Amino acid sequence: MSSAPSARESAGPALELLVHGVGGTTPQEMLGDPRTVRVSGDETAAVYRCADDVDAAQHPERYRDRPVPEAYVWCNLTSGNGSRALWLLLLPFMVVNLAHWMLPASHRMPKSARLYGLLVRLVALSLTVLLVAAVCEVALDLTAWQCAGSTGCSKGRSWLGFLSVAHGGWWSQPGRRLAVAALAPTALTALLWYLSNRTWSAYESQQPLSGEFHAEDVDPSHRPALGRPGFWYGRRLVARLRAAHTAAGFLTVAAALTLAAAGFDRRASGTLLEAFGRLLEVTLLIAAAVVVWVVCRRGRTETRLDEELDRAVVTLLPGLSLALLVLSAGYAAWSRPGWASHGTLPGDRTFGVITVAQLALVVVLGAVAVVRRRRAPGGGAVLRGLGGPAVALLACALAGVMTGGVAQRMADWLDGPGTPGMGSAGSIPGPPVLLSWQASVIPVLLLVLLIPAAVCAVRTRRSRNRIAEKVMQDYPGESPDTVRTRQIAGVRARARLTDAAPWFLGIIAVVTLLLGAGAVAGAGLSGEVPGRAARSAPALIASAAQSVQALGSWLVGLGFILFVTCGRRAYRDASARRTIGILWDVGTFWPRAAHPFAPPCYAERAVPDLTWRMFTWTDLTGGRLVISGHSQGSVLAAAAVWQLPARTRRRVALLTYGSPLERLYGRWFPAYFGPVCLDGLHREVHCWRNLWRSTDPIGGEVMPGGDVDRGPLLDPLAYGRTRDHPLPAPILGHSDYQADPVFTGERAALLARLAVAVPHQPGAAGEPVPGRPTTVDGRRAAEVRAVPADPPERAD
Repeated sequence: MSSAPSARESAGPALELLVHGVGGTTPQEMLGDPRTVRVSGDETAAVYRCADDVDAAQHPERYRDRPVPEAYVWCNLTSGNGSRALWLLLLPFMVVNLAHWMLPASHRMPKSARLYGLLVRLVALSLTVLLVAAVCEVALDLTAWQCAGSTGCSKGRSWLGFLSVAHGGWWSQPGRRLAVAALAPTALTALLWYLSNRTWSAYESQQPLSGEFHAEDVDPSHRPALGRPGFWYGRRLVARLRAAHTAAGFLTVAAALTLAAAGFDRRASGTLLEAFGRLLEVTLLIAAAVVVWVVCRRGRTETRLDEELDRAVVTLLPGLSLALLVLSAGYAAWSRPGWASHGTLPGDRTFGVITVAQLALVVVLGAVAVVRRRRAPGGGAVLRGLGGPAVALLACALAGVMTGGVAQRMADWLDGPGTPGMGSAGSIPGPPVLLSWQASVIPVLLLVLLIPAAVCAVRTRRSRNRIAEKVMQDYPGESPDTVRTRQIAGVRARARLTDAAPWFLGIIAVVTLLLGAGAVAGAGLSGEVPGRAARSAPALIASAAQSVQALGSWLVGLGFILFVTCGRRAYRDASARRTIGILWDVGTFWPRAAHPFAPPCYAERAVPDLTWRMFTWTDLTGGRLVISGHSQGSVLAAAAVWQLPARTRRRVALLTYGSPLERLYGRWFPAYFGPVCLDGLHREVHCWRNLWRSTDPIGGEVMPGGDVDRGPLLDPLAYGRTRDHPLPAPILGHSDYQADPVFTGERAALLARLAVAVPHQPGAAGEPVPGRPTTVDGRRAAEVRAVPADPPERAD
């Protein structure tokens, strides 16, 4: 009579699912084998195995002493082909989308959460309007209105061609010049719509596990947000926001055309064109109100799959806005023989209105965050819950630098050697006064930031000296080496700089808010650029004003040129594209809940991939699984485990290392990764171990004081030369956790704990289950069925 099977045998085969971190890697490097095979997925994201392990599910007896290694490679989601480099120009949209997810954690305050999301969506809408308005400023105002309307500026510029007044042709009338120039911002809006729609079908259309697999789970509304079935499925909201933002772009161009032509018609009162212009202005105002209503009307739905699309909004709103734009272009192009362009294009106060609206929205957003923070004072949120408003303000500042940089550099090029707006050497008035004031505050901002940067450097140096005194405690019996000790202490001290980032961001936000308000006030009160406004001031002040204006004009232009240069390099160079991809790895983890033109959320593809893989393995083999995530991969792993049904979570262990779950995500996104959320995840996943180092600037403890964390791990592994390390051991910091012997031991301990906890089931170890049809490779055909196709769109 045979003896009873051991716990390890009864638990079935074990799988180790490796998930890499930021920057990506190759499956060969992850698996330590040059011969790898893709077993599931496509060129964008896939699961790989070593060639010798392809048939592991059919031969579990080979893996009694080790788990089957698999690697999930997702780096092509963020740093794939060259076109992804253009995402760099969408940085402000990505940043404002992050602000949406920085909601302070607070229970029983759903109304404040909805208000917070609404305010962030309005800030995001203002960024779209600002971007299109900046292109209108360059194409319509500086080029078609000012330069093409000036003989001195258009002379020698053959590229202006038939639009120049020097040409004197049919197209030289101001309205017709503007109608032609309006093609540029219109094309930009259409391009943004196309990119968002294209990535929408590739990212937001990945369905999670169907609801039937969660039958034994609690009500989705009572689960953590990341565990709700609709969290990683944002088709409906993105579609609505994309329609609204596209319409806002078209309406911005239409307003620029209409205001210019209607202003002239009002001066020539009594004409039929004047009445039509007023009617068109009212229509545009109503359409703008509808866009704002669409943005405010609906937020995210996470407790269920929100698959129904708002067809009337998605289809009609952009179409009607484009029709109004065409009507505005025809209205502006109507013959007006007495119309001549001079000064700046009417409507140049648009930038002031946008800036004031953004500052007001950020202030109200901060007030909402403070109220929520007071109701839930715990949680360790950055900046006492004001991280979201600070990041939203940063997005506005980045957008101002990019849009202002385009206008300043274009004006400087058209002006010749003169500083834009000074009127001394140029032949055109230049961009709106506010843009020059905003550019002028950049040198002041950089000068102010030198102070906290210097304080941070001094504190790091002092911290290094304190750490150096304790380094030898980790290496007993070693002979002290001053250089080696200072090297180790310096790495540990610099790793702590990550914890100072919120403080630094807070200073940037406060200074930016004050300087932005000052720029608006200065532009509104003086009506002139800083250099001209300070002409009557003492010589020192006048000289300083002229200097900061000239320097700011170059700095803001340089900032935009750097964006374009980095994007161009990344387009050509795969290694540079991977470096930029690291930024997207962190910034595009979250769904597009605020701005539809932000780079797409790769987690809406990666999390369902991981969830489905874990579910199918455990349900097929009856075995165990340890999901092993490094850095950003640990965040994806945790998010995927949250999505699993309860019966699958009992067979899954979580191994994280170099993880930013608490250090970054828990503090910056407390409503989703705060202490309460992580503690709940630990209760659901009993087998969880987190490894961390004091030299790691990104990873850290996930549950300080609990039984999850193991660390700090020794880094470097050897202080000096030893028998095992004849050459100096490197300081690993955030990388190569698997090289530490602790890693293998902790993984084995997790699998052993799962073997005891997981009961034996029929079908374990690849055996067929009676009554269940199986495919040739042993997989159950009924269980791994395809997700049903999206239902057809229905009219409201």
